[in-house]
Amino acid sequence: MKPSILKRSLIKPKYSFFLFGPRGVGKSTWLKQAFLNEKSIDLLNSELFLELTNNPHRLEAIVGNAKEGSWVVVDEIQKIPALLDEVHRLMEDKKWQFALCGSSARKLKRGGANLLAGRAVTLNMEGFSSFELGTKYNLSNAIQWGTIPFVHSNIENAPDILAAYLNNYIKEEITAEGLIRNIPPFIRFLTIAGQLNGQIINGHNISREAAVARATVDTYFSILVDTMMGHFLTAWRPGFKVREIMHPKFYWFDPGVARAAAGMLRDNCDRIWQGNALETLIYHELRVYNEVSRKHRPVYYYRTQSGVEIDFIIETAKRQQLKPPHIVALEVKLSNKFKPEWTKPLLSINSLEGLKCDRSIIVYTGERTYRFDKIEVYPAEVFLRMMNAGDIF
Repeated sequence: MKPSILKRSLIKPKYSFFLFGPRGVGKSTWLKQAFLNEKSIDLLNSELFLELTNNPHRLEAIVGNAKEGSWVVVDEIQKIPALLDEVHRLMEDKKWQFALCGSSARKLKRGGANLLAGRAVTLNMEGFSSFELGTKYNLSNAIQWGTIPFVHSNIENAPDILAAYLNNYIKEEITAEGLIRNIPPFIRFLTIAGQLNGQIINGHNISREAAVARATVDTYFSILVDTMMGHFLTAWRPGFKVREIMHPKFYWFDPGVARAAAGMLRDNCDRIWQGNALETLIYHELRVYNEVSRKHRPVYYYRTQSGVEIDFIIETAKRQQLKPPHIVALEVKLSNKFKPEWTKPLLSINSLEGLKCDRSIIVYTGERTYRFDKIEVYPAEVFLRMMNAGDIF
């Protein structure tokens, strides 16, 4: 099965947009399908890249006599940030619509992407979701190897594909773009960050382990975030008189890529690693659902110094002067059997005053569905189907 056969859940906007996402998740394939007969400019073409780098105003001539309202696709837009000035002008003068695709917002932020504020929406694409894969979704494979299209379509060669993916990332995103001058320390950092997937980040400890300055650790993480390789999950602060842990967690966008970064592609992963990989998949699904549904509900984690921890807090309504915040609390467990002690953190947060916990849900890898008063327990596949149908939030 080729990755392009599966229909993606992303909906084509009616007006100009940026499409961001990590390399290899199918952005270019989706653009070709969505804009089959439209003018397309691929900045991976070295000749075209050089021409537009030296003469950004040539964009109008290359597009030609397109009608008002015509679409123009520009792939790898981050390679020429200055081109955004010309895009801005053509949007105003020619009334053309632009689909601007890239794997990193870092260079665009420095090169004037703010010029399009209000004139182009931002979309994000990642690896396959359970909704897109349907009956082809295999949770066990996803935990081990992730859901990048080329991995999913060739699962028997997943270690080799993921190793090549990480090498290409370092070569094409980091080295070629000049994001890092000294590569060996960054590779050491990648290994540590891969091993810490889904865990609370302590920059000082990472600095010591990677033998780099504390500020360098922050720079390295910002590169991972800007190149869409991972996401910080910040701690939820409900505003109660409870001492919460404030350090963020870091999740790679895909558990297979995290495994490659950690250098564990040829090792059997232990239960702790697999548990974090399952959390990574659920967080991935939450992000994809938020993107496709356009609900964009904030997602956090919650942990107190007394040991109460909840994997995900989905804030469905913000606190107002006369209304408490509304949340969905979500615990994720890698286990085939339900354990009563899992309910304790959820019962604890339900008992807090000044908060409306609309739903308390446990997702696990077993087969049975349970309901214990306020606590709902679902197999992972059942939960994902419910969420994608809009039945969770």
